[in-house]
Amino acid sequence: MKIATYNVNGINGRLPVFLRWLAETQPDVVCIQELKAPQEKFPEQAILDAGYQAIWQGQKSWNGVAILARGYEIKELRRGLPGDDEDLHSRYIEALINDVVIGCLYLPNGNPTPGPKLDYKMAWMARLTDHAAKLLEYDLPVVLAGDFNVIPTENDVYKPERWVNDALFRPEVRDAFKKLVDQGWTDALRKLYPTETIYTFWDYFRNAYGRDAGLRIDHFLLSPKLEGRLLNAGVDKNVRGWEKSSDHAPVWIEVK
Repeated sequence: MKIATYNVNGINGRLPVFLRWLAETQPDVVCIQELKAPQEKFPEQAILDAGYQAIWQGQKSWNGVAILARGYEIKELRRGLPGDDEDLHSRYIEALINDVVIGCLYLPNGNPTPGPKLDYKMAWMARLTDHAAKLLEYDLPVVLAGDFNVIPTENDVYKPERWVNDALFRPEVRDAFKKLVDQGWTDALRKLYPTETIYTFWDYFRNAYGRDAGLRIDHFLLSPKLEGRLLNAGVDKNVRGWEKSSDHAPVWIEVK
């Protein structure tokens, strides 16, 4: 089974790019983030025509997450991260597909720092860590996939010294991510490529993609029941270079 994650940076504005990528790569399951569309504006028919069923949680102008599947039933398990009934951001959706629990997430950016946006990010990460601990108790394989907005190490960013005060790279953010992973999760790309330079995001400014001045912020975390089934993983970097593409590239894993 091939599972992909892709921050599309606006599903409707990037729909031709997204559909082209789907047609060329044909993943079985896709987690997408930053729909930037209200619930009723999700392009369900275009997704169906491409061969995929979908569940989604939209939000006007911002956020929004979805899970797509081709040839598998999607059983929705949860929408919204538990732990704060007042948090109305559309950032988490969870489903059971082919006996695998898949959590699709769009973790808060947290900038500018310090301030309330970083506080919200840290609280969200604490809630995610609490929920992830419960997921590890399931008698099923689990994957957490999406845009984590976390640069885990200096090896995951071009010129790390420029990011020391950014909410994606601040020590407390990286410590929170490490605390999550240390519950027993496996960073899929780093398991297969422990030292290679791998980026999943390139800013639109200063020719970042052309210079390969990127970040690795889109991740797959695998539970112990899934870690041993990991066959392959990669980044469809070329998609970032397509016209009117997202500033993220699709990331994927293959599991047996």
